[in-house]
Amino acid sequence: MRYHRKMTRTGALVLAAIAILAPYVNAEVVDSAAGGFTLKTSLVIQAMPGEVYRQLVRNVGNWWNPEHTYSHDSHNLSIEEKAMGCFCEKLPNQGSVRHMEIVYLDPGKRVLMTGGLGPLQSLAVTGSMTIQLSPVATGTRLDVGYAVAGYLAAGLKSWAAPVDGVVTEQFTRLKEYIEHAKPAVK
Repeated sequence: MRYHRKMTRTGALVLAAIAILAPYVNAEVVDSAAGGFTLKTSLVIQAMPGEVYRQLVRNVGNWWNPEHTYSHDSHNLSIEEKAMGCFCEKLPNQGSVRHMEIVYLDPGKRVLMTGGLGPLQSLAVTGSMTIQLSPVATGTRLDVGYAVAGYLAAGLKSWAAPVDGVVTEQFTRLKEYIEHAKPAVK
């Protein structure tokens, strides 16, 4: 129940941030069914693709919401810049969490990671997240796709909207961090 209350409060903050930034962020659940779901988030960041990539990969702890970490400290997060690189988190007592793994990396252009984020890790599911960076007149268009598939007795359809909210929040925070040196919500 504690986790549910946190998700509800966080969900309200996410909705508030999305409402404020709605003209700049396009997020949607593309499809959802018992066997999985697909999410897409698109936004434009006022910085060049190389800078967006550097902040995305090398400074994840500066913009990721600490409420969506196991340690409650986003500075324990890191992303290794290589195929099979770990999007990992350090935990106390030499512990760690592998959130996702890089399977394709084209710096400044595209990152493809596999794995289940957060509570999806304990389910019989897997996910594939593609982060595409494209130059546009005002900076960089960032397109994120996250497809999750697997088995859950009750089905995965009900997970689509909450996961979409968290994914959208993280990349909205990245945008705010790059453009204003601070994440959108705490």
